[in-house]
Amino acid sequence: MSKIRGIFFDLGGTLFRYPPRRSGGGGIGYVMSRFNIEATGEEIGAAWRRASGKAGTHYNAQPYFLHKDLFRASVTHFLNEFGHTPDEDLLQMFHTTQLQGMVDHLPIRDECTRALTALRERGLYLSIVSNIDDDYLDPLIEKHALHDYLDHWTSSEEAKSCKPDAGIYHYCLDKAGLPKEEVLFVGDSLHHDVAGAAAVGMRSARIVEEGVNTPLTDGLEATAEPTYVISSLDELIPIVEQANG
Repeated sequence: MSKIRGIFFDLGGTLFRYPPRRSGGGGIGYVMSRFNIEATGEEIGAAWRRASGKAGTHYNAQPYFLHKDLFRASVTHFLNEFGHTPDEDLLQMFHTTQLQGMVDHLPIRDECTRALTALRERGLYLSIVSNIDDDYLDPLIEKHALHDYLDHWTSSEEAKSCKPDAGIYHYCLDKAGLPKEEVLFVGDSLHHDVAGAAAVGMRSARIVEEGVNTPLTDGLEATAEPTYVISSLDELIPIVEQANG
């Protein structure tokens, strides 16, 4: 088996934890107050799951899309459930509110910078490869100074390809100048990260957190198994050391 010379990381659920659900908070709180919608937290959660599921089914079938459009479709379906239709101004405000909420509240893993530091010390090429738009990814990189640890970061918007489409993997391999056999892909989604990486010949490590389900994967079948399963980014260190002898 080839040595591991580079590691590509997914963003949400991998370097960052998924934020706790805030019923009625963030962008959803804004649209609910705009239409004076009254509902319980359970009703809100159920409606949002159905709405995001409908949007995800449509967009997951496409090799590339802007996540801004996915989120706008989700909130449209959500409001439709309560008998409302959003206008363009509301959709733009939802995007702005949700974007700021993600930048403010998406929690970075406790061990993230420690693990990235240890991997850099071992001479690895490190990158983020994320299904997200530039206006989400860049502020998170800046806020947490991840540019101090990474060689590059790539959004699906930049690559014009969304995981598991092969295009984003090949784009980032070319960007890194590394052969696929020498790159480990780390992510939480069996469909987007593990299966996508396997399809182009890359090894993968799936990070699994008890009680956490990867969003936007309802109805998607797993078509590949990860090379490694980890529960912490720190576990990548012995994996690399064993692979590299």
